[in-house]
Formats: sequence, structure tokens, C-alpha cells
Amino acid sequence: MAADETTINRLNARTQAFPRLEQTFPTLTEHEIERMRRFGEPRSYRDGEALFETGKPGPGMFVVLSGSVAVTQRDGLGRVTPIIDQGPGQFLAEIGQLSGRPALVDGHADGAVETLLLPPDRLRALLVAEADLGERIMRALILRRVSLIQGRAGGPVLIGPTSDGNMARLQNFLARNGQPHHVLDPETDKDAADLIARYSPTRAELPLVVCPNGTVLRNPSETALAMALGMIGGRAHDKLYDVAVVGSGPAGLATAVYAASEGLSVAVFDSRAFGGQAGASARIENYLGFPTGISGQALAGRAFNQAQKFGAEMLIPVSVKSLDCSKASGAFELATECGHMLRAKSVVVASGARYRRPVIDNLDAFEGRGVWYWASPIEARLCGDQEVVLVGGGNSAGQAAVFLSAHVRKVTMMIRGGGLGASMSRYLIERIEATPNIDLMFNTEVIGLEGAETLERVRWRSRLAPDEFTLPIRNLFLFVGADPATGWLDGCGVRVDRGGFVMTGVQNGDGLRAVPLLETTVPGVFAVGDVRSGSVKRVGGAIGEGAQVVAALHGYLADDGSPTL
Repeated sequence: MAADETTINRLNARTQAFPRLEQTFPTLTEHEIERMRRFGEPRSYRDGEALFETGKPGPGMFVVLSGSVAVTQRDGLGRVTPIIDQGPGQFLAEIGQLSGRPALVDGHADGAVETLLLPPDRLRALLVAEADLGERIMRALILRRVSLIQGRAGGPVLIGPTSDGNMARLQNFLARNGQPHHVLDPETDKDAADLIARYSPTRAELPLVVCPNGTVLRNPSETALAMALGMIGGRAHDKLYDVAVVGSGPAGLATAVYAASEGLSVAVFDSRAFGGQAGASARIENYLGFPTGISGQALAGRAFNQAQKFGAEMLIPVSVKSLDCSKASGAFELATECGHMLRAKSVVVASGARYRRPVIDNLDAFEGRGVWYWASPIEARLCGDQEVVLVGGGNSAGQAAVFLSAHVRKVTMMIRGGGLGASMSRYLIERIEATPNIDLMFNTEVIGLEGAETLERVRWRSRLAPDEFTLPIRNLFLFVGADPATGWLDGCGVRVDRGGFVMTGVQNGDGLRAVPLLETTVPGVFAVGDVRSGSVKRVGGAIGEGAQVVAALHGYLADDGSPTL
């Protein structure tokens, strides 16, 4: 009876940890395993031997033929958490193994184990060639990553005050990139307090970040953290790509998915996270096929996984510093902030736009200390039961206001214009008007910020009168539009309009060559999405252009005629 109760308790615990247990950890039939053999190679492991280890590049997906493998999570503080034991007919991998990313968990043989190993390239080939089987495997890989994120037991540990702006910055970076992590406050956690005492960081050095291998970083940049976690690799810089996509917002992700699915070799860059500004949207309700709406993060995450499935190389976060269009080496050359050079036969500019910084006194002093350019659950927790001010009148501002209204006491929207009809979708206007704790203030603007270490007061004025007013506000959200991210194109001959947006479909030269609608003034360089002059500036439009540009890429590459190396 005791043994039966133990088994039942174990099953209940697994069901609670993995609500979709059968989909997350399916068991393959003998026939399905036979279909997979041509994609893999046999591997044997002795009792206690590691199949994969946290922080080290994963070798691919293992199919267990005999024996059992214990899967555990381990963080940099030495905490080990059992996840699950997997036996014959089950497979070991999560979504990161589509591209050979570092493992997020440990897997050790429990007794002698026989497996079939599918390296990342063969795993991707299986997903495409075996559609029904590939669907089951892909769903399981995604659900496993989701479980790791929700479990918050592995990945890097962020240690510091939960109200700190740099803590929010790093949490947002990891969350936007789908990286498991968890946060410890030294005020309530003894291990965190002991680590703070050992390293004695100054306030500017917080938060501390403890990586799975034990390395401790002091308030790292996003790039430094990504390198420590193995998110950025150097292998992609050794080959010539058919196309380099700069930017992984909706337009860039669409380009990557459609180009890679049609056999082109694709490298995708982004300086921060996949999804772009759309990825920070709490809910997108006017995108085709999602009648109940979908968050920008969920939409972008699906596209990101889809691009990896077809073999696109995702280089995130990696900033492109410059583009050399001389083709002296026979290809375009993109210089990155990491000091590498990547070569591609064609380039798609999908770098979108950067959040605009309005002219406000003391803005620099309070960025990350009460001034925010996006509204995620992390910022919402910081603002709980407070009054906040949100500046802006576009769709992004409307979505953020509605989202925040469910978490804060009151949202005051300050809009420079006299109404919302010209800049916001009607469904959002109606929702804002129906939300009792959202106040609208038209013809107003924020002119200054005040406070000691964090924001405490906001100064504002009416554009119709000279009087100034002050509000006791600790959190200000800015959604005042964006400027095109095109500085990296300087000097390469790509023409931009007065606002800095990339011009496409324009003749440049003798006019003998027909110019595709999405091609810039430099043959082989294309532009899509918000960065393109004249684009619609909507998620649906960006995705459409990302799909459309692939036909132009095929035409250009066919004329170019050089084979992929």
C-alpha cells in the first residue's frame, strides 16, 4: 500500500509540474523509433555518465532505447532540483537543441543506457521530413522550455533588490529571449544575503548574476550576460550565407521563416531580443487568425522557434555596427559589436525603430529608475497599486495602458494631440474609454522629472496654456513613437528619406534594371517593416513584407549565380 501511495504521489507531483504531461514527455512507438534511426547514431553510456550538462553545448536530441536517464536542474548556487526520469521510447531535448545551444539541465545515466543521438542538423531534418512525428516532437520541445521558464529553478540567478531598475532590465532581457532564470532578494533569502556579503558589491554593481557554472557577474550588460550563458556563438561567422537579416521583429522573423523554409541559408541579427517592439505588446487583437488576441511575446516566440526549425541561425543579442557594400570579397560584409565579420550574398534591413527619447528635463537620470519604454509584467509588479503616467497616443501606448490598468490604481495618459482617432485603432479607443481607471489628458506634455535616487515627481503642462503642474508619480511610461535604426547603414549607399527611413523601389543609376518594390538603392540590399519608408507600421504589414521579400531574394540570388559555401 505504501509503495502504491508513493507512486500515486509521484504521479500527482509530475502532473502539477507538467499540466500537459503526455504532450511534454510522450513515449514513442517502436515503429516511430525505426523511422528515426536514419537520422541518428547509436550512443552508449555507463551508470552515472553525463549525456549532457548545464551550460555546455548540447549534442542534440537523445532517444532512449534502453535504461533510464535522470534529468535535473542545477543553478550556480549548487541547488539541484530533480525534473523527471526518462526511459525507453522517450526522448531528451528541449527547443535549444534545434541550434545546439547550451543545455539548461543535466542528464545522467541511471544504470547502463543505450540511446539514439540526433545532432541538431539531423533533428531539424527529421522535423521537416516526418511531418506527423515532427509535430509531436516540436510541441514537446516547446512545452519543455515553457516548463523550465515557469519552474524558475534553473538558469542564472539574479540577486539584488527586486525594485532595482537594473534587475528589471536583466529580467526583461532574459524573459524576452525565453531564458529560464530566477530572482533572489537578499532581504528574504539567506543564500542571497551570504553571497552579497561575500562579494560586497556597491549599489552600482547590483544585481549580481550567478551563472549555472558558478561565475558571478556584477550588473552585466545584456551582451556580457548572453556571452556568459552561451547564447552567442562564433560558428555562424565562418560561412557565406544567402541572406543576412538585420532585426528580428515581425518583419525579420517572417523573412527568416520563409527564406529558410525555401532552402536559403539565413543568419538573423538582433541587438536585444526577438520580437522587436511588437514583442513587448501585452496583447495584439487585430492580427489575422487570433480572434481572442495574442501577446507579442507569444507571437514572436512561435516565429522564432519556427525559424530555428528550418535552420535559420539566430544571432541574438548581436548588434551590427556597419555594412560594407563594396563586395570586395565577393559578398556583403557585416561588422558586429563582437568584433566578427559575417559575409552574405544579400541583406534584408529589418532593424525597425528605436524608442524615441523625448526632450524632458532629467530624463537620463531616471531611465531604469522609474522611467520605462515598455510595459511587461515585470514593470507592472513594480507599479502595483500606484498611480502611473503614460505618454503617447498610438496603438502601443493604448495596449500598454489597458494592460497596466489591471495592475495599478490609475493610469493617466498624456497625449500631445487633441484626440486619439488619427493614431489609434478604434477597438483600443473604445476599450480605453470603457476602463474606469484610465484618465485621458489631451494637449499635454511632460517637461521634467524630479527625485532623489528614483523618480518621485513628474512636471507637466498644457500645450494650450503656460501653467506648469506637478504630480507625485514614481513610474512614467514613454510610448512616443520611434526613430528608424539605420545608423549602421551609413556610408554603404543605401538611400534614406528625410526621417531616416530606408527608401525602396527607387531607380539608382542608369535605370536599365527593374527595381523590386522592397529593394533599396543598393542591389542585393532589401528593406522590410517599420524601417522602410512608406510601410504601414503594423504587425500584419511587417509580416507580409517579410514574406514578400523572399521572392525578390530568389530573383536577386538567381541573377547573382554564385553557389553557397
